[in-house]
Amino acid sequence: MVKTLVLRADGTNCDEETAYAFHLAGSHADRVHINELIKGKKSLDDYQILAIPGGFAHGDDVASGKILANLIRFKLNKDFVKFIESGKLVIGICNGFQAIVKAGLLPAFGGFGNQEATLAANDSGYFIDKWVTLNHVNKGKCVFTKGMKSEIFVPINHAEGKFIASSEILHSLETNDQVVFTYKDNPNGSMNSIAGICNTQGNVFGLMPHPEKFVSKYTHPFWTRDKWLPEEGDGLAIFRNAVNYAKKKF
Repeated sequence: MVKTLVLRADGTNCDEETAYAFHLAGSHADRVHINELIKGKKSLDDYQILAIPGGFAHGDDVASGKILANLIRFKLNKDFVKFIESGKLVIGICNGFQAIVKAGLLPAFGGFGNQEATLAANDSGYFIDKWVTLNHVNKGKCVFTKGMKSEIFVPINHAEGKFIASSEILHSLETNDQVVFTYKDNPNGSMNSIAGICNTQGNVFGLMPHPEKFVSKYTHPFWTRDKWLPEEGDGLAIFRNAVNYAKKKF
């Protein structure tokens, strides 16, 4: 069976939903605190998928995801790079996306460990908690979204979700098919409306919206009034794609 490690830190609060989404997709999922990896009590070698979920790791002190990013970068970088280079899958959601971008794992044009983009404060200055429509613009590079429909509906919950990068990085992301999702109605001011990106190999994926919060119609805000909603939420396809890929690859 495919095994997923759902990484926890002090302040993580979407680990149970993320583990459940992988369970629905057919994977065994362990919720593991980052200290267990640092101390060697758990090993990434035992897993095929690594998920870094949303929340407020370490209270988002300094900046959202920054302390978690530094722990990854300075304590676990070799393990993470080995995991990624072996072709295994990594997904960072919301706070997890912030962390892997700031740890230099995405977009990683100049090699792992070099931060090339960031997620900054929303243009509004407020924490945003709403449902949004995403455009699926990836042409096939991203493992997690192959075959997905052109639009999905998922929630966002963040104060620092504005994607920022240089014009050179933005150009490379778009020409290399590394932009995965864009916002239909840009809620936070992200450059080029970017909501999610992947690495050049397509096995590392990060996004600010929360697909794990819409894996069943019963979490849709209109489920009581829309009788045509399918049982499966839009977000589940992301987790199923990952699990199915891991089954075939490993």
